[in-house]
Amino acid sequence: MTHHFNPALFLVPLTSMMSAVCTGGTITHSEEPGHLPVQETMAKRVAVILSGCGVYDGTEIHEASAVLVHLSRAGAKVQMFAPNADQMHVVNHCEGKPTEEKRNVLQESARIARGDVTDLAELDVSAFDAAIIPGGFGVAKNLSDWAVKNKDCTIQPHLEKLIKAFHKAGKPLGMCCISPVLAAKVLPGCELTVGQDKECEKWPYAQTVVAVKTMGCKHVNTDVEEAHVDVKNKLVTTSAFMCNAPFHKVFDGVGVMVKETLKLA
Repeated sequence: MTHHFNPALFLVPLTSMMSAVCTGGTITHSEEPGHLPVQETMAKRVAVILSGCGVYDGTEIHEASAVLVHLSRAGAKVQMFAPNADQMHVVNHCEGKPTEEKRNVLQESARIARGDVTDLAELDVSAFDAAIIPGGFGVAKNLSDWAVKNKDCTIQPHLEKLIKAFHKAGKPLGMCCISPVLAAKVLPGCELTVGQDKECEKWPYAQTVVAVKTMGCKHVNTDVEEAHVDVKNKLVTTSAFMCNAPFHKVFDGVGVMVKETLKLA
């Protein structure tokens, strides 16, 4: 099932206003990736997996936008996917409280994708060089039940198969914010980051590190403008809004994650 943007719905042309420059940002590595070839002349094909629209019940919009801007700047060919399923619940983002409303994950993701989004069930791993999953509570509510069960969570069955398939094929996975917990569950023993392990005003979700370690993964402390590269598992992670940081720093950190994911593709 694919949703496409219909320009006939608009009375005036739309002009793209996404123009930003990635500055700064650093990388940590589990190994030196110098032996990995980078094909500069071929556009990388990247699947971006969404989980709705809105930080409290879907994809974190600014993380998704940052991912798309950096992929666009790198010349990557992008296709967006989301499960065709009901959200766990719908949250009033003004009040931060659930409502009785029901929404569909695929339809909500279409808001971010400008209508061009495909059912996750149709994602063919062989057609892509990499996959990237932005964060937001939709990861913990719609792509998994982490929000309810924490380290004992289960992953949405089709997504779990896809993560394993990308990994088995040696194709890199990029994840930011809370989405690295998906890798922690599916790829035990992997290295990742969700930021820092000491809870404070800047790092309100530091307890996530404890759960990740309990699941048998190695956590690497990083700042918001950094990404960690687990070369062995071809997994690239960055904290994004796990940190109370300015938008531009989150944008830069996501840029490092995207750049390193493409290098491994």
